[in-house]
Amino acid sequence: MCCLVRRFAIRLLLVEDDPRVAALVTEGLGEDGLTVDHAPDAVTAEGLCALRDFDLLIVDVMLPEGSEAGFTLARTLRARRDRTPILFLTARGDLDSRVTGLDTGGDDYLTKPFEFRELRARIRALVRRSVGEASNTLPLPLGYRLDLAGHQVLRDGQPVALTPREYALVECLALSPGRAYARDSLIERVWPEDSAVDTKVVDVFVSTVRRKLGDSVIETVRGLGYRLGPLPQDVRA
Repeated sequence: MCCLVRRFAIRLLLVEDDPRVAALVTEGLGEDGLTVDHAPDAVTAEGLCALRDFDLLIVDVMLPEGSEAGFTLARTLRARRDRTPILFLTARGDLDSRVTGLDTGGDDYLTKPFEFRELRARIRALVRRSVGEASNTLPLPLGYRLDLAGHQVLRDGQPVALTPREYALVECLALSPGRAYARDSLIERVWPEDSAVDTKVVDVFVSTVRRKLGDSVIETVRGLGYRLGPLPQDVRA
């Protein structure tokens, strides 16, 4: 698969009050094709989480609301039964802070300064865990696999030629098997930088993916949109 600009469907929320750190993380993850929304404080983050679904939250502990505002945000989201994975990214590296972060609902804890390679690996691990997979590949219908690390769809270990947008569409559906996405929601994930995309474009891309991978890879949900097709029974078990 060859592409100059990679776009993937994983959407993150970065909760960070330091504009320099926020710019660094947003730019670095954006180069990987990840969509990163930014909240400078816990109040903004809580509002965004109520409006939009994220695959992962990256949260600083010390925010404008207080020195432990990140922990409070995690408690609030968990009390709302929001199960979005939370990765704390903070300068507070003492043992008590790490324990508190995990006890308040955090899924991982990384201290500043950090290496981007490790941050990327931890993001992949949390996304895998959120969909119940131990490896970097997710099951797809008809024997295909989605390779999160390589950003490609595989058949018998070999990549299938998909464009970046086609891959992003499949990735979005694979990250939430069984969930039906409205066309508007798919546009938000696959074309995050272009609000002018018409919903008919989604239908065109679905048709193209079906032609390349098979009709049953993506199911139509009448009156709503699309979802991943049925997985083999041994994969669902």
